[in-house]
Amino acid sequence: MESVFGRFVEKSSRRISGVLLSDTATPLAAPVIVQQFNYYSKMKKYLAMLMLCAFASMTAGAQEVKKLPQPDLTLNVTLMDALKNRKTDREFSDKAISEQQLSQILWATCGINRPEKGLLTIPTAMNAQDVKAYVCTAKGVSLYDPKANTLTSVSKTDIRPMLAEGQNAMAKAPVFILLVSDQTKLRHNGQIYGAMDAGYASQDICLICAALGLKTVPRAMMNKEKVSKELGFPETMVLELNHPIGY
Repeated sequence: MESVFGRFVEKSSRRISGVLLSDTATPLAAPVIVQQFNYYSKMKKYLAMLMLCAFASMTAGAQEVKKLPQPDLTLNVTLMDALKNRKTDREFSDKAISEQQLSQILWATCGINRPEKGLLTIPTAMNAQDVKAYVCTAKGVSLYDPKANTLTSVSKTDIRPMLAEGQNAMAKAPVFILLVSDQTKLRHNGQIYGAMDAGYASQDICLICAALGLKTVPRAMMNKEKVSKELGFPETMVLELNHPIGY
């Protein structure tokens, strides 16, 4: 729209300039023509500003989607090694984990291991696939999409202090995985099945962290009211567990 209007103004300007420079233009016409020229110039700037504001608003409202690296499924650690090394850690440094490590953790949490059927690494009641994994860092919160292997930004707020509430020192961990059960996917006994399904995901997080040499601990403690409000969750999105992860 702006470019069409711009071409119109440009042509009008040339015509106006031609009239102003013409010998046939009367002295009385010149002020009117100048006023019209100024009017069209201001309108052009105004429309350009409107378009810039609209573009900025669309950009701000758009969800950022980030592609994760493919998880490395050839990790040279046996199940027995992972079970032997699994332990609870409650002290973390702020050293970041890599995107490759994060991808492997998320795949183990609720990734797809049978793509031809869209089935997950964890069992869920009636294959409801109700468990959602949210990645929480200093930069905000993102939702893991197991089918696309992507992270979609849902908030720019650092909610780690809300998740660590009650054990505030844990907020130093660079990443939290928040496990949420979408109760709309469960036909009955949602509270029981949702907690059970989140438990499977939690165990996988414990094992993959042990295999990767990372620290973690499963936690039910968090400020659920604040977190739900920040993420805009309805009552059907039940916060089950969170895992601080790091070194």
